[in-house]
Amino acid sequence: MIDTRQATSILAAAELIHSAESVATAIAHVARTIDERLRDSKPLLLCVMNGGVPFAGQLLMQLNFPLDFDYLQVSRYGQAIAGSTLSWRVAPAMPLAGRTVLVVDDILDEGLTLAAIRERLLQLGASDCLTAVLADKQHGREKPIAADFVALSVPDRFVFGCGMDVRGAWRNLPAIYAIRED
Repeated sequence: MIDTRQATSILAAAELIHSAESVATAIAHVARTIDERLRDSKPLLLCVMNGGVPFAGQLLMQLNFPLDFDYLQVSRYGQAIAGSTLSWRVAPAMPLAGRTVLVVDDILDEGLTLAAIRERLLQLGASDCLTAVLADKQHGREKPIAADFVALSVPDRFVFGCGMDVRGAWRNLPAIYAIRED
């Protein structure tokens, strides 16, 4: 975690990647696409905590069909800085058997966590598990999963805003920024 002065300094030096307006436009586009695909299935929308909250909240208000909502929380990091085994902190409370599930998260980076979530939800009985991400990081490496719905692409840089944090700060920004590369 960083203090206010450090957080302000990071934002002041950051580069704007997607403005608040372009984020809102992209979310509206993804919502229309999801609407077309899932309108007749009464899906269970699962928000991945904590980063998925801003995207899921904006997306929910634009979906024009009945759905159920729940959340999950997983971690591959714990106290480490490198990913390890997936740890379920909070599993979905709603039954998954026979359901179409839409997992909503902030970013598809390496894809290991989202792939593991999808696999686990299918093991728990979901009949279909789709994924929606606000940002898909373009790093040129193969990922074990491709998101079904992607609002925006971001470069292979450390990005924050719209649910993504930088050392605990700035999840609340309506735009997406990247740490400046020196």
